[in-house]
Amino acid sequence: MLIRDVETFILKVAADDAYLGALRDGSAIGPGYTVREPWRSLYSDRFETLLVKVTADDGTAGWGEALAPVAPEVPGSIVDLLLAPVLRGMDATRPRPAWSRLRDLMRERGHLAGHQADALAAVDIALWDLAGRLAGRPVADLLGGAFRTELPAYVSGLPRPSDAARAWLARDWANRGASAVKLHLGYGVEADLATVDAVRSAAPALRVAVDAHWAYSLTEALRLAEGLAERSGWFLEAPLAPEDVAGHAELAGRSPVPIAAGESLRHRYEFRQWLEAGAMAVAQPDVGRTGITEAMVIAELAAARHVPVAPHHSTGLAVALAAGLHVAAAVELLEVFEYQPLSTDVGQRILRAPIAAGPARIPLPTGPGLGVDVDEEAVRKIAEESRTV
Repeated sequence: MLIRDVETFILKVAADDAYLGALRDGSAIGPGYTVREPWRSLYSDRFETLLVKVTADDGTAGWGEALAPVAPEVPGSIVDLLLAPVLRGMDATRPRPAWSRLRDLMRERGHLAGHQADALAAVDIALWDLAGRLAGRPVADLLGGAFRTELPAYVSGLPRPSDAARAWLARDWANRGASAVKLHLGYGVEADLATVDAVRSAAPALRVAVDAHWAYSLTEALRLAEGLAERSGWFLEAPLAPEDVAGHAELAGRSPVPIAAGESLRHRYEFRQWLEAGAMAVAQPDVGRTGITEAMVIAELAAARHVPVAPHHSTGLAVALAAGLHVAAAVELLEVFEYQPLSTDVGQRILRAPIAAGPARIPLPTGPGLGVDVDEEAVRKIAEESRTV
């Protein structure tokens, strides 16, 4: 069975008031994009993503998605111009050899990461979905089998403007069954610890982790880690500049709480460098940036160093979520999976039946491939509407 066609869809889905409220204090940069101080990255006022559809000769289709929250047109163009022409005519049942071929196309030019990797990830996910559908088996089975059919999860983010409002939301999530939460902070060590205190006071049963969004120096990050440890904190994510392997290694060696990292990394060579340096105690690959093939390699590299995997999941929609869940199910040394309430709810709009995601546990989608039924009519409608954004 050969690959007949490859299509890309740029989606820009309107966000609700809770998401937009978090952007209001940012600095607008161009139409629709904002830098949310003190963070340094661009954010969109919509949920932006790239979907890829790969179709075999018999009409069977697989779907993939890149984590492309800003300018998904860029990885979309890479798929259209560089990857799709090579994919057409390849064996639709062999995702790993296809990945290897596509990975090497621009590798010697230094394009193994960045937008090229995002494009590769979307295609790779679609190839696994297609192979699973052709075989009539779930992707987790093709990866060697699931260790679990329910994924332990934590709630990511309490998008409210004040500690009092975050505390209220934390209590609400605890009442709805959440067992852990990750706070998106980086506003200063004292301010971050005050937020942790407010949340712990409102919902003392919740485990609390902190995502520092790469905001701190080594000295500041160590103070934050020590403060978290005094408050029985869970882990500290992304504390230093994302390129600073040595700094993270020193911090990880001195920190009383585990240091988590990996969302900005794309492939096995990057993760190997961090793991060999002892720069992460929790590995956080994002399947929407690594693809399924590479995510499994990364998980094995981490396991060889007794480092658990806690897959990163951000603003990706339902296809990226399903892919992440299948990888998480097939990973032996899994810590937890990231549950993003807002993007999960938005992502259901492209499915005929929703993923039954919850704040503490998420069931592995059943059925062939990724186990989700993409509503192609809805995808095409949103893609057409997105052209005018």
